[in-house]
Amino acid sequence: MSATAPNATARAEDLWALVARAQKGEREALEELYLQHFDRIYSYLHLSVGNRHDAEDLTTQTFLRMLEAIGRFRWKSAPFSAWLFRIAHNLAMDHFRATRRWQPEEEVPEPSEAESSAEEAALQSIGRKSMLQLIENLSDEQQQVLTLKFVFNFSNGEAATILDKTEGAVKSLQHRALASLHKQISSS
Repeated sequence: MSATAPNATARAEDLWALVARAQKGEREALEELYLQHFDRIYSYLHLSVGNRHDAEDLTTQTFLRMLEAIGRFRWKSAPFSAWLFRIAHNLAMDHFRATRRWQPEEEVPEPSEAESSAEEAALQSIGRKSMLQLIENLSDEQQQVLTLKFVFNFSNGEAATILDKTEGAVKSLQHRALASLHKQISSS
């Protein structure tokens, strides 16, 4: 067992206790959850909607929804951060629907083993250009997957929970996004 495993376990237990206290309505616990998650939620929403004002409004709405729904949160269905990001994601999608800018991605086939080299090549090449500039040409869903996976370090399962997709769909979106990035870099 690594030296960091006990720290990770202690942090998970602390979060579990904090959420339990918040579910009982303890103000300090709710404030601590807000402080621990604000920066990541705001960053995700800012990247998702593209402007500070809307991101601030949606961040506020996310934490208001958290306050309203924390009593219904259950650990078995998702980790707390994935649950909170799911709230933020739903609000961002509602925002896009209201402004009619979001178009759903068509169902993507699973990548074959031979195609995985495109992912590896794209990951190696991405360091040459700004990721944020490159992903602007991707679909909204591809951008969301890459943001959740590489900016916020969520697993495929957590990203699937947040986006309400299967893990396979997340993997497919990631593969197509990375292949598209590789193509953009290669043609430069």
